[in-house]
Amino acid sequence: MKFTAYLLLFLVINFGGLYLGTLLMNNGPNAEWYLNLNKAPWTPPGWVFGAAWTCIMLCFSIYLSFLFQWKSSTGLWSLFGIQVFLNVIWNYVFFNQHMTILGLVIIVSLLIVILYYFVNFKADKLKTTRLLLLPYLIWLCIAVSLNLYVVIHN
Repeated sequence: MKFTAYLLLFLVINFGGLYLGTLLMNNGPNAEWYLNLNKAPWTPPGWVFGAAWTCIMLCFSIYLSFLFQWKSSTGLWSLFGIQVFLNVIWNYVFFNQHMTILGLVIIVSLLIVILYYFVNFKADKLKTTRLLLLPYLIWLCIAVSLNLYVVIHN
């Protein structure tokens, strides 16, 4: 498969996952439950989340296109499927079901999956390309801290 075809595929899947996650949030950040939580003082304003996830999914889709063009396997597709599932289900678990501890487990699991990509796929062809994962890793570290704060202070 060519790079452009992979890129289109991953853009559709990743942004589709974001959209599905948004649908599962049950009004998410605007819901009374979330508004009444004790949130971390470093919680960014709402618009930052949309901007961050747009940047993250663009970078991640480009990274995946290079990765899958270099090495496409059943295991790699499975890992990607796990990543999409964790990314989508966190919204439902945290915002819709208000299960903050399970949400924390899910977001930490997602961080581990993205770290796995970063650490294990570093062939010469991907050395600089894997830097495209940094926005995702940084954002997940922030998300883990925000989720952990909610767990501890509510």
